[in-house]
Amino acid sequence: MNIKYRSRESDYFVDAVRYLQLLGINGRILWLRYLVDSRWFKQWKKYVGFDSWDKYQMGDQNVYPGPIDNSGLLKDGDAQALKEHLIDELDYILLPTEGWNKLVSWYTLMVGQEPIARKVVEQGMFVKHCKVEVYLTELKLCENGNMNNVVTRRFSKADTIDTIEKEIRKIFNIPDEKETRLWNKYMSNTFEPLNKPDSTIQDAGLYQGQVLVIEQKNEDGTWPRGSSTPKSPGASNFSTLPKISPSSLSNNYNNINNRNVKNSNYCLPAYTAYKNYDYTEPGRNNEQPGLCGLSNLGNTCFMNSAIQCLSNTPPLTEYFLNDKYQEELNFDNPLGMRGEIAKSYAELIKQMWSGKYSYVTPRAFKTQVGRFAPQFSGYQQQDCQELLAFLLDGLHEDLNRIRKKPYIQLKDADGRPDKVVAEEAWENHLKRNDSIIVDIFHGLFKSTLVCPECAKISVTFDPFCYLTLPLPMKKERSLEVYLVRMDPLAKPMQYKVVVPKIGNILDLCTALSTLSGVAADKMIVTDIYNHRFHRIFAMDENLSSIMERDDIYVFEITLNRTEDTDQVIIPVCLREKFRHTGYSHHSGSSLFGQPFLMAVPRNNTEDKLYNLLLLRMCRYVKTSTESEESEGSLHCCKDHGINGNGPNGIHEEGSPSEMETDEPDDESSQDQELPSENENSQSEDSVGGDNDSENGLSTEETCKGQLLTGHKKRLFTFQFNNLGNTDINYIKDDTRHIRFDDRQLRLDERSFLALDWDPELKKRYFDDNAAEDFEKHESVEYKPPKKPFVKLKDCIELFTTKEKLGAEDPWYCPNCKEHQQATKKLDLWSLPPVLVVHLKRFSYSRYMRDKLDTLVDFPITDLDMSEFLINPNAGPCRYNLIAVSNHYGGMGGGHYTAFAKNKDDGKWYYFDDSSVSTASEDQIVSKAAYVLFYQRQDTFSGTGFFPLDREANQGASASTGSPLERDEDGNENDVDNEHCMHTN
Repeated sequence: MNIKYRSRESDYFVDAVRYLQLLGINGRILWLRYLVDSRWFKQWKKYVGFDSWDKYQMGDQNVYPGPIDNSGLLKDGDAQALKEHLIDELDYILLPTEGWNKLVSWYTLMVGQEPIARKVVEQGMFVKHCKVEVYLTELKLCENGNMNNVVTRRFSKADTIDTIEKEIRKIFNIPDEKETRLWNKYMSNTFEPLNKPDSTIQDAGLYQGQVLVIEQKNEDGTWPRGSSTPKSPGASNFSTLPKISPSSLSNNYNNINNRNVKNSNYCLPAYTAYKNYDYTEPGRNNEQPGLCGLSNLGNTCFMNSAIQCLSNTPPLTEYFLNDKYQEELNFDNPLGMRGEIAKSYAELIKQMWSGKYSYVTPRAFKTQVGRFAPQFSGYQQQDCQELLAFLLDGLHEDLNRIRKKPYIQLKDADGRPDKVVAEEAWENHLKRNDSIIVDIFHGLFKSTLVCPECAKISVTFDPFCYLTLPLPMKKERSLEVYLVRMDPLAKPMQYKVVVPKIGNILDLCTALSTLSGVAADKMIVTDIYNHRFHRIFAMDENLSSIMERDDIYVFEITLNRTEDTDQVIIPVCLREKFRHTGYSHHSGSSLFGQPFLMAVPRNNTEDKLYNLLLLRMCRYVKTSTESEESEGSLHCCKDHGINGNGPNGIHEEGSPSEMETDEPDDESSQDQELPSENENSQSEDSVGGDNDSENGLSTEETCKGQLLTGHKKRLFTFQFNNLGNTDINYIKDDTRHIRFDDRQLRLDERSFLALDWDPELKKRYFDDNAAEDFEKHESVEYKPPKKPFVKLKDCIELFTTKEKLGAEDPWYCPNCKEHQQATKKLDLWSLPPVLVVHLKRFSYSRYMRDKLDTLVDFPITDLDMSEFLINPNAGPCRYNLIAVSNHYGGMGGGHYTAFAKNKDDGKWYYFDDSSVSTASEDQIVSKAAYVLFYQRQDTFSGTGFFPLDREANQGASASTGSPLERDEDGNENDVDNEHCMHTN
């Protein structure tokens, strides 16, 4: 044993403990974080025994993680560009600077990669919180004199305008003495000065893809863009621009119905101004009120879409335009925002409906939102529905007519009639929650829970502010896998298999068997990552653990793993050896190629195993030329499947079962180990398990079934261990070398093999391109037909379907006095004047995240909800659509727009940030529809506004409001009760 090496290992584990302390203590105060691929980090945790329950592999060289490898996080060909939609802790982990430095000093960084460092930035105008800025902001930079020459650079939101300008000067080689100024370019010919050098990208509202223009002063002291001087801000809280001709606004949106929904992953420019600016383009007179766009402040399209939908909700807008809100502002509500949200929203609505502006900049409103909800304070893309929930709740509390909320003891139905319990629940709700939001948006549903043990039935009536409707989920998913057959000449074949979403590995094998003809019980499914087996799956493991980015290889194994006692399956990985330049316990070799599984006899010889391995790799490992053979560079055996007749010199009919070898003579190196990594690498004349003397195998004179005469030289050496680890990545040379007791090897299920190649021999005989080559099955190109659409009523039916509560979300049964997985059913009891429907397109789980692009067919007029109401006296329940919030794109990004019907002229319009254009009804129903606004038909009048007869409304609905949470004893929770949003 290398005592020095073991001592260093002891020191290493002491350092590892210090590193854990570092994560716990310093991790909260450092202002730089480094991204590490979660796969590499998991491997490291195994190696150092990070988790108390997973220490059995601690120090095992077979799980040695090797150099830090972040290739799984990066786009191809870019050392700093991250793949889209990566998730913290699932795809990567964040390390503080000192922790990162420790890991790099121990393991180094993969050659060709750079550290992925990200800043911790503050977000929020008033309520500050810190967040790691994983994705940098990409800006497009150009010179005023040549705007076609655009250079792209990435910046942190904490970088200042001065930092950006210095970088631009460096890119375009602008002399230090040259005076410059920076412009924010949006639209085709609109520019705004960036004249605050100490402002950050976040403060300036710069967004992804923003174009910045640098301008150099002329020699005569003038500026190429003239001496335009911005006007001082007006009294308004909103930066405004004169009208733009409606024809120019609509040019790009006339073909909205032809929009490529799937690829519409964009956001329009952010019109962010430090000061109001005087534009010369004239506007129209007598502009239609409400046809006012909203400037994008930097990824704020989600907010603009939500505001446009609320703005075109007639009863709410008339309430604010008529200043009725001023009489009901609640400045003392501890759950409200001291009236600030309501006042700011009222000011914005008045601007939008004044008829003076083609668009306004809602900067003051966003400031107030960020002040009370820090999650919306930055310039990251957010969820439109989540903002709607905050706005409705915030407006409700700011305008709550109840000044002092009484304590309410909530009661269960206990067999009482639904009508009585519903009226009681609604009256109790109004005692604490009474506002314009309750009048317009609140409804009531019935919740029925049944205990599976004692059959206790619990019935409650809860208010809701919007309906979150599930979409029919796909029960299947597609996976692309590679099948590696036993035939060594067959290339891996790529298949696309359809498997159950909640299935297991056996389901994958069964589906693949149908396509390939290989029996499912002859398959082993693996996850290959960074040239090693990251995971070898058991048949009963869940498919949910396989992510979209995983490289899944399925190996055909001929033996029966439960009955065959003569053969064993061993994993094999490939390593390239390097000559040492100095002492290092983790250098000297690197993984390459694809690892593989193979079945071999338990009782084997070194020669037989070598030839079996050579046969397994015959498709991409070349054999020697005759001249090299005459020089003794390589021994081939026809019966071993190796001669010059087949492809790459491999006999196609050779099989492992035919392999035989002569017994060694007395002078063979029976006890000699293969060369250690701690020794110098072998030269071409000494690679192999034998000395370059006469220690090669003896042969007969004929080639058939016997080895060729001459000096024997191996292409690779190999080492194995029998520690039973499923992860093979870096088998250390100080693990047990193959030793030759009568040249016999005894292998078992715990054996793992590493093949070590000399760089020169690898270059000469190993064909990397052939090794990576694969074929595609026709299933890869097959696209299963998608269901054209689902109806909105299908989603409502799914919402009201009985379901069993999950194990992580049980119900406390007051009869059993235990938490139970009860059955739950929701029914609609009453509906509000304006029904907000949230289509639940986004789904999240531990291993997967997805957006459902299912087309939901919803009616524009005459939505009849009567069939879903269980209240026989519910009253009118037919609705017309008035607004739709759209989301184009995928998870974590995309763009929000809105369709809305103007309450004054009754026409549909399309709102895309600052642009407003006419729309037709056939454009509204699309895969992008996300939140729907319906108004009950009996509430319409000539102006689209109905007189709020609150007593009549209350009597008709008999209940509308916000869900009241109960504790285990059925008592009301005073804090959580106040939120009027119900999500399912």
